[in-house]
Amino acid sequence: MRTIKNRNTNGRPTKPLSVKKSYKITIKMDTEEYYSLRGKAGVAGINRSEFIRRCIRSSEIKQRLSPELMGHIRKLCGMANNINQVARTANAAGYSEVHMRCLAINQRLDAVIKKIEDDC
Repeated sequence: MRTIKNRNTNGRPTKPLSVKKSYKITIKMDTEEYYSLRGKAGVAGINRSEFIRRCIRSSEIKQRLSPELMGHIRKLCGMANNINQVARTANAAGYSEVHMRCLAINQRLDAVIKKIEDDC
């Protein structure tokens, strides 16, 4: 009895796992999104799946603001409110009484802005 070695000598070689497309994702779209995808893929001359793959490869997503940065922004908003109160007081009482208060707020603002710039 003869055994057959390597029966499939002809045909396409198997793809490595890193190249093989083995994951399937299903998404839901409304009518406008679907026809937009179809139109853009048609203009590009590729099928919809390849269009989405290229969009994923070339897109750049920015991360959400961190809780720490959000805290700095809230402080900055609070300081803006303080500045409005200082301006109101300066208009009512005169600038000389409010000068030191303005300097202190300016220093705090500079510190918060510096923290935000360091985080970004």
